[in-house]
Amino acid sequence: MAPKDDERTPLLPEITHQPATPLPIATPGSVSGSGDSSGAAIPPNEFDVLLARSLPTSGPFLEPESTVNPLLRGPRRYSAASSKRRPSLSRPPAFADSNNNNNNVDDDDDAVSVASTSSTASTPYLGGISRSRFWFIFAEILLTYFIACFDGTIMASSHPVITSYFHASNSASWLSTAFLLTSSAFQPLLGRLSDSIGRKPPYVATMVIFCLATVWCALAQSMTSFILARAACGLGAGGMMTLGSIIVSDLVPIEDRGAYQSYINMIYGVGSALGAALGGAMADHLGWRWEFGIQVPPLVICCIIAVIAVPHDLGLTGKRETFMEALRAFDFKGSILLTTAITFFVLGLNLGGNVLPWSHPLVVASLAIFAVSFPVFLYVESLATRPIMPLHLVRHAPRANIIFSNFFAALLSNAILFNIPLFFQAVLLTSATSSGLRLVLPSLVSSITGAATGFLITATRRLKWPPLSGASALLLGCLCLTLMRRGWPSYAYLLCLVPSAVGQGFQFPGSFMAVLAASPQREQAVVTSTLILWRSLGMVLGVASSSLVVQNALVGYLDDLVAGPSKDEVIRRVRESVEEVARLPDVYRDQVVESYAAALRLTFALCTAIALVSVALLAPIKLPRLGSRKSS
Repeated sequence: MAPKDDERTPLLPEITHQPATPLPIATPGSVSGSGDSSGAAIPPNEFDVLLARSLPTSGPFLEPESTVNPLLRGPRRYSAASSKRRPSLSRPPAFADSNNNNNNVDDDDDAVSVASTSSTASTPYLGGISRSRFWFIFAEILLTYFIACFDGTIMASSHPVITSYFHASNSASWLSTAFLLTSSAFQPLLGRLSDSIGRKPPYVATMVIFCLATVWCALAQSMTSFILARAACGLGAGGMMTLGSIIVSDLVPIEDRGAYQSYINMIYGVGSALGAALGGAMADHLGWRWEFGIQVPPLVICCIIAVIAVPHDLGLTGKRETFMEALRAFDFKGSILLTTAITFFVLGLNLGGNVLPWSHPLVVASLAIFAVSFPVFLYVESLATRPIMPLHLVRHAPRANIIFSNFFAALLSNAILFNIPLFFQAVLLTSATSSGLRLVLPSLVSSITGAATGFLITATRRLKWPPLSGASALLLGCLCLTLMRRGWPSYAYLLCLVPSAVGQGFQFPGSFMAVLAASPQREQAVVTSTLILWRSLGMVLGVASSSLVVQNALVGYLDDLVAGPSKDEVIRRVRESVEEVARLPDVYRDQVVESYAAALRLTFALCTAIALVSVALLAPIKLPRLGSRKSS
């Protein structure tokens, strides 16, 4: 069988007469010259693979981020039964080997060899899956992705309504933070577990968890109950999306995965746009509980399809391992320590100055636990055999610059997405329906820009400009948001949202491409996982840190600007419910609106400063320029 470096993708025209060679990518220490054009040229046939692998598996929204890019996973493992019926990996005839019956292919992720057959495949899919069965499974996976994206932007547009219902607007950040924490924490474990006990059990289990947790959200009677339900949703949705990505990589030959990834990218855009458009309208006209109730029937259908259609032995080789045996191959200590550190850090930030004074024992204890657990996490990662966060990847340029800039971009994206609906509803006094509809344009712009980035890189053959342009556009977008004032025309607010959406569309796929180009072939899987892990942390901290600024600043501005005999009562009401702002008498309403506007303006100003740091990280790096495609 051909070497795994021959992996291709149909994203660009194939070159069938040119032998594949190891990817001559300049390592950080070998890059020379100036600007974007420095470094060794990348052969165009390898560029096909690199472009496919740069595609992100998630949009810049409040849904979970799959830490497994299906385009990075090599030929997967199968049980003894399924390996007998597994067709050979399809590839260009020029690379066929007449003696490939006993050749082995190394698994990129697990280093497990699988036998190949030379028989003519009766199906283009791996594992002996028929076309009809594959599309049954793939349609179910696309539907789960759609629901997750729909759920993500629904929360973005309607969280002021939900928190106002529970009289807990000052705790709004926990709706997304709890979701993102659990989805980020359990994805690596579930991926490793599926390698040991098979894909189907954890996939079906996480889908059932997501379905039950969604029902819990619809029926929650308190803010605490709703936050716990969102945490359970994060566990289910994160596992469901990660394992869905792995199942796609199990069933689709690696040279064909680019085409199927395009379907997934399309679903992300459609799901996110519809969630933004319908979330607020449903909250206004049907009630926010129906936002979750409407998701349950399709989730039940997906569960039934998964139970029936997904092969029970998918992902297995040899003896099925126990849960404890699977844990031994996973950096369990690192995952627990990182989750503990981030959880208590976020808890301290959200409680301090907002719900409790900064001197309160719970706030002090939370920040102290973070101060102890995070250094311990770094120490454990330095010793781990397979760490969830390889520290050597974040020590040297250009990879460290790209990873940290990507982290800041995720932080900014979620800070903007979380606070813009608050600006529309608390400052402009619009309805949830209007607020949600205003998010449709940036959702579409981000998706279209992200899809176009790969083709633009193909045309320009340069790798530095997409992440740098994205960071610059985010900087411009944050500046525009800082300058927003009441009384502007409606279209002006939409225009202010476009630059940051363009920035997200450029920076996230551009960062994937850039960090892969700066990494040797053997490290591409781990560097991608590290990039996505830092992006997930940025998503969590974007919501938590922006909420810290908004709520603490709001307390100060309300105290300074609100005046009158009912001052204390007014402040209590508007901090518990955003919807109360529109119901206040005119004199108090103007004071409260100005307080919210000032608090959000300060938040966006700090976002502008962070965006400037992101640009500064990317400006000095040097990346290789893609080689020119040969005509043969």
